[in-house]
Amino acid sequence: MKFTPEFESGVLIKRYKRFLADIKLSNGQEITIHCPNTGSMKNCLFPGEKVWFSTSDNPKRKYAHTWELMQTDQQHLIGINTGRANALAEEAIKQQVIAELQGYDTLKREVKYGNENSRIDILLTSQNRAECYIEIKSCTLLEEQIGYFPDSVTTRGQKHLRELMHMVTLGHRAVLLFVVQHSGITHVQPARHIDPQYADLLQQAVASGVEVLAYKTELSPQGSFISIPCKVIV
Repeated sequence: MKFTPEFESGVLIKRYKRFLADIKLSNGQEITIHCPNTGSMKNCLFPGEKVWFSTSDNPKRKYAHTWELMQTDQQHLIGINTGRANALAEEAIKQQVIAELQGYDTLKREVKYGNENSRIDILLTSQNRAECYIEIKSCTLLEEQIGYFPDSVTTRGQKHLRELMHMVTLGHRAVLLFVVQHSGITHVQPARHIDPQYADLLQQAVASGVEVLAYKTELSPQGSFISIPCKVIV
């Protein structure tokens, strides 16, 4: 996925009110940008370090700039914009990068499904194959080289696991795909120390037939793309 134009950079001052961040540009100007990440962003905030942002030409937006990347004090890159994960996954599936998801004829986004008023991130279909329901999560929390999800308690994420399990009972294929947006993460596991109920549900989901995949993302201000699989420990 190429970014046109490529992202501009600044230095992080602070994140606040959940959806806002102040940064300083190279000319000394301070601006406020939109933070498109609703999580706690634990271990993802490094004041004084470099950030990159995109700019929208939509005149109706209150904040024209969107926070995209963060450089850590260890020089790792983090994808801050969780909304990019779905687009990265869609691109990777269409380009046959994710081996486990190859061979389907059609890809649809945001299709209603389940019994808890949900929409699936990606639905893959093919003649003579079970429908494949894919829920996508962005993983950015790094602790001792381990990528953890979630970074805060997520009742929404718990609901998605229940929905995936329900799809399996109906004879469909159900997949939880972690898009790893932190260059320091080597493998992924549920954050039991943060959301034990999610960790329990994930184990239950795997036992019921839900597949769990994780793939690393190569991140840069010029473009990002999904590359290689990561180990998942449930």
